Amino acid sequence: MKELLKAVIFDQQSLGWDEHFIKRSIPTDLIDNEEIGVISGVRRCGKSTLLHQIRTTRDEHDYYLNFDDDRLINFTVEDFQLLYETFIELFGLQKTFYFDEIQNITGWERFVRRLHDHGNKVFITGSNANMLSRELGTHLTGRFSTVELYPFSFNEFLQFNGKTVSPKDISSTTGKSELQRFFSEYLVQGGFPAYLKNKSDAYLKSLYESILYKDVMVRNHLTNERELLELVYYLASNISRLASYNSLTKVAGVKNATTVKNYLGFLQNTYLLFLVHKYDYALKKQLQNSKKIYFIDNALVNLLGFSFSEEKGRLLENLVFVELKRRDQEVFYHDDSHECDFVIKRGTKITKAIQVCYTFDSPDTREREIRGLTDAMQCYGLQEGIIITNDLEEIVTTNGYKINIIPAWKWLLEYIES
Repeated sequence: MKELLKAVIFDQQSLGWDEHFIKRSIPTDLIDNEEIGVISGVRRCGKSTLLHQIRTTRDEHDYYLNFDDDRLINFTVEDFQLLYETFIELFGLQKTFYFDEIQNITGWERFVRRLHDHGNKVFITGSNANMLSRELGTHLTGRFSTVELYPFSFNEFLQFNGKTVSPKDISSTTGKSELQRFFSEYLVQGGFPAYLKNKSDAYLKSLYESILYKDVMVRNHLTNERELLELVYYLASNISRLASYNSLTKVAGVKNATTVKNYLGFLQNTYLLFLVHKYDYALKKQLQNSKKIYFIDNALVNLLGFSFSEEKGRLLENLVFVELKRRDQEVFYHDDSHECDFVIKRGTKITKAIQVCYTFDSPDTREREIRGLTDAMQCYGLQEGIIITNDLEEIVTTNGYKINIIPAWKWLLEYIES
């Protein structure tokens, strides 16, 4: 095993990194404290690159291993001590460790806790939200800080394409037109770094299959591939639309709603998709109401769903939702007399209401969107609201409410107020 570990370590160290990778924003408390640094997120969103970015900022950077390697399929928790000894033999004594996709090894948290208890700094990444949170919460409570990583934001997409945004770009006709053009590409292409580089649908298909088969079916001991495929296909074809566990049983061809609920839980754990609840002051009603489904990235939606070439409105809504998650917002939808796409909860209160509409293609559409937003504003005592569009910008005052209508590209380059 030691010789195998040496081969894997050296092979992974020699893979090389693109020196022109896009630097991601790293919370200082992830690096500068003594806690275990945890980076979680969907497969291939850039976690390994971020881990490399962190390594380049530190004096000690050799104790690195990616457990998503087929040669480590028989690695068990008992082999961690041998790995530690191998690191020391190869690089001398260091006190900083970097472990990629560590959730692949059952019992990993006990070894990481031992390292931490002996004064070592440990950085880990993982692609399964539930497994990471369960192990961290059970064995490492109070010993870790976390960051969730998503595919590229619009600003990172611009950097990837060699575009640096200046204040002049935000205001000038030429600058706004160029940003609008980039946004139209981002709306469809999404933010997976490698996909943006090669534009290969085969790559996206491989990514999806890794999530579905490795992270969902194998990890949860599932055997009915057809049910999962049907469920994901339907959800990707109906992003942002309401769905209940009972209604999805017919879609997936399963016998009961509990199975659908479990499937959705497994899929959520991989960060492939998200369920958004209707906001209600009663938690029980929140759980009982229909959910809205969103996916991690629009490129995957276009690959997995049906007839999305003209569904720009729902793609925009999906994009806005992911950005809200990227900004660490607690998101619900509102549906009382009228529907509002997103309301943001901070503490115990709803603090923002956001409507998404690709374009006001008719007076009726404009009236409906404004009515849904003002209904939410009235319900939660808000004086201002936002409607995010493809390219419209204006300020509307109606019945004492101020509504900021803003192009998506401009909103994406701003940070939501706390």
